[in-house]
Amino acid sequence: MPLKLIILDRDGVINFDSAQFIKSPAEWRPIPGSLEAIARLNQAGWRVVVATNQSGVGRGLFDMDMLNGIHNKMHRAAQAAGGRIDAVFYCPHTSEQHCDCRKPQPGMFRRIGACYNIDLAGVPAVGDSLRDLQAAAAVGAKPLLTLTGKGEKTRAEGNLPEGTLVFPDLAAVVAHLLDT
Repeated sequence: MPLKLIILDRDGVINFDSAQFIKSPAEWRPIPGSLEAIARLNQAGWRVVVATNQSGVGRGLFDMDMLNGIHNKMHRAAQAAGGRIDAVFYCPHTSEQHCDCRKPQPGMFRRIGACYNIDLAGVPAVGDSLRDLQAAAAVGAKPLLTLTGKGEKTRAEGNLPEGTLVFPDLAAVVAHLLDT
């Protein structure tokens, strides 16, 4: 049985985003239905991996302990909803550092593929910003845009990677994946 993997952006897909960054566990609030959607994926045999740019670390807005605290809250919230996030991959760098892991660069996605020893071609990758979709497309993953977070603005600005599918939220993405 091939591995069923999905890659999710964090802010704006799983939880509400903030223009001032999510800097503490108290600021991390799930989008209604997102944790239940993750649980539905798990029950259907999917591995759920998060890929998130966290330049707030590189900017000194919060430290690694705080980022770990935010992710611990996210893991506990998913578990409380009956779900599981298998792994969280993050880029702590700022855009000025020109790393290869900050989306839209595909380095974080390549690391996920290497860790799970799979080709990411066709793997669904859900995001709310153009850079999420571009990173997915660069490795042949299937870009899926949610209209939560920055999604409405991203859709309005256009230039989406070819074949991008658009959904109201993560719950709608999951309903589509499990119904097809």
